[in-house]
This record gives sequence, structure tokens and C-alpha cells, in this order.
Amino acid sequence: MTDPISRALFERAARVIPGGVNSPVRAFRAVGGSPVFVSRAEGSTLYGADGRGYVDYVGSWGPMILGHANPAVVEAVRDAATRGTSYGAPTELEVRFAEKVCALYPSIETMRAVSSGTEATMSALRVARGFTGRDLVVKFEGCYHGHADFLLVKAGSGAATFGVPDSAGVPAGAVAGTVTLPYNDAGALRALFAARGREIAAVIVEPVVGNMGVVPPVAGFLETVVEVCREHGAVSIFDEVMTGCRVARGGMQERAGLRPDMTCLGKIVGGGLPLAVYGGRRAIMEKVAPLGPVYQAGTLSGNPVAVSAALATLERLDGALYARLEALGARAQAGLEAAIARRGAAACVQRVGSMITLFFTRGPVRSWADAKVCDTKAFGAWHAGLLERGVYWPPAQFEAAFISGAHTEAQIDATIAAADAAMG
Repeated sequence: MTDPISRALFERAARVIPGGVNSPVRAFRAVGGSPVFVSRAEGSTLYGADGRGYVDYVGSWGPMILGHANPAVVEAVRDAATRGTSYGAPTELEVRFAEKVCALYPSIETMRAVSSGTEATMSALRVARGFTGRDLVVKFEGCYHGHADFLLVKAGSGAATFGVPDSAGVPAGAVAGTVTLPYNDAGALRALFAARGREIAAVIVEPVVGNMGVVPPVAGFLETVVEVCREHGAVSIFDEVMTGCRVARGGMQERAGLRPDMTCLGKIVGGGLPLAVYGGRRAIMEKVAPLGPVYQAGTLSGNPVAVSAALATLERLDGALYARLEALGARAQAGLEAAIARRGAAACVQRVGSMITLFFTRGPVRSWADAKVCDTKAFGAWHAGLLERGVYWPPAQFEAAFISGAHTEAQIDATIAAADAAMG
């Protein structure tokens, strides 16, 4: 049960903020009850408004790979802020940041800094359309690429369908150029290109889906995305806002050994501050103003405080960290699977590196058609049980949980015990 201080704060918030929150999933409506209001965080622990600590598996929805309030990152932010928080002019910090990103991601020859993942995906697709002179964009069901109008689309499973707006306020015309296909269906993608390849500007994909829970690509799927785009002159875009620097320093494209035409980054790459990136092949990025006709701008883009946090984070992403994250992730997965087996629960665990989801369906989950049959009521009850036992898990079945380098083996084991008890 949420503490009385958080409940009172939520009541106050509801009077001045829609739904009492500044991002919908924070409202806990998918799991019931009211949200914990956070007073501070350190390492792998969140502290509620009443001072109670929770082992945190949200990590600000992914950025906190080093843990909360990492001393080196905090010091970098403090130092940068003393020199001014934003100039609206170029800095050496921006150059160092871009050089670091390009070194980590060989597919990115040049890049632009923006302030959010939504800006990154929206801008990348605008550039892809400008580069190809085509209008059609392909996305996959269950993949979320931010809240730009033309990306707020859902479609039925099976054959490709033109998008229907997934939000009030989005005109039908805004999504007329967006086609949705089932995730992991390489055959459907090839068929679409065979029929309409000359119209397709870009294919955008989460190389590991995190926005319907953790759903990895099946063998050959990502390769097909890159190959068919190359064959037909379209732009392949990996939305690595979530997976970038999370599943590997160079994201999922490093693990898969692929080079998409464009990449979008956010979360970890911003060091926990509002900062994101889009970039790719030089020939494509030269279409961006002032070099080319595709306009994109931002007052706070690449501001010195955010870039300083980013550099302090990226400099600490070494092999030892990823080995630790893999070990902790494997420990969590094995423990959760053992708990499911003991309880005879209709559930499964899916993980890539330090991203993990416990689905309340027998699985495996390979697409939105598989995910949407999850027992969300059972998940809500399980989530409440975790919260009571001091574990802060993402408050929605269709979100990834994240492990940080600040988590300990003891915390993982305590989480497994709590998860086991919450299933009873």
C-alpha cells in the first residue's frame, strides 16, 4: 500500500497536473493504487516521500546504468552548471560528445544532439524522407518511437494495414503515410517492399523491443530490415533510445554485427539528463540544415550540463560493467524462472543483457499478438506484492525492467524471494 504522504501528494498533483503525473505510466493506472512519490535516489535504491527505500528496477526508465546519483556524474553536472546551464552557442563539450558517440557507433558518421527520444526519432524520419524523396514510413506493431503524431499508430496483426491514430488529437491524415507490420515478421516486410518498395522512405525498428516488455528479435529479422532497405533505396533506422549503451556499449547493432543507415539514441547516452541523438551515414545527415534542406533546431540541444553528464557516464561504460550486468541479469532470470516453476504460474521471463520482463503468459513472446494476451490483472497483483516487499518494478506489464551496475547480488536474491512470495 502506498504511503500516506505519497497519497496526499498525488491528490495535490491531480488538481494541477493531468492525471497527477507528467508521463502517463507513472500514474500506476495499469497496476492499480496510487504511485510512490520519490524524495531521492542513490545507487540502486529509491526513497519514497516517507523515507522508505525500494530496490529500483525502473532506473528512470533505463538511463541509470551506473545507478542513481553516481558521484562522478553528479560532480560533472555540478561543475558544468557553475559555468552556465545553456548558451545557445557551440561548445567544445558538444564536439567531444559527438566524437564519443561516433566512436561507440561506427554506423554513425555524423550526428545531431536533441533533447528527447521523441525528437530524435521524429527528426531521423524527417531526414530519411528528405533524403529519399519518399513519404511512406514503416514501423512494427508494439514498437514505440515517441509521441510524434505520425508515429502514434496501432494496427491489427497479420497483413500490413494503414495506420489508425492511436491518440485523440491526431488527424487521420497525419498517419496516412505510416504502415505497421507485425514485429519479427521478416516475410511481411519483404512482401511490403515487393509491392511498394519505391514509395518507402524508411523502416524504423526497436532492435530489441522494450515498450511491450522485452521482446528480442528472432534470427534474421534485423538483418532483413537492413538488407531490404539497402536493396530498395530506403533508410533503415534502429531506434536504440532504450537499447543504446544498455545491451552493449554500441547497442544492439554491436551485438548483432549490423550497421543501419541511421540510429536514434537517448536515455543512457544522456547520462540521466534530457539529451538524445540521431545520426547516421554522412550522405544522409548532410541533408540536415544548414547543409541541406531538412530543417531541425533546438534551443537546449547539446546544452553543457546534459553533455557533461553524458560524457561522465559514457566514459565509465567498460567491459567489467557489462560483464557484471550480464551476470546480474542471468541471476535474476534464473531466480524468477525457478519461482515461476515452483508456483506453477502461467508466466515467462525474457531478457537481453540487463533488460528483463516477467510476462504473465506462458510465452514465448515474439510479437504484440503474443504480448497482448498477458494476464494484466495477475501482473497488477504481483506488482503490488513486490511494492509491499520493498521492490520498485515498472508499474506496467508492457515495460522493461532495468538492472544497474549499482545493484548487488544480495538485492537480486531478495527481489527473487519477493517475486516468489508475491506470486503466492
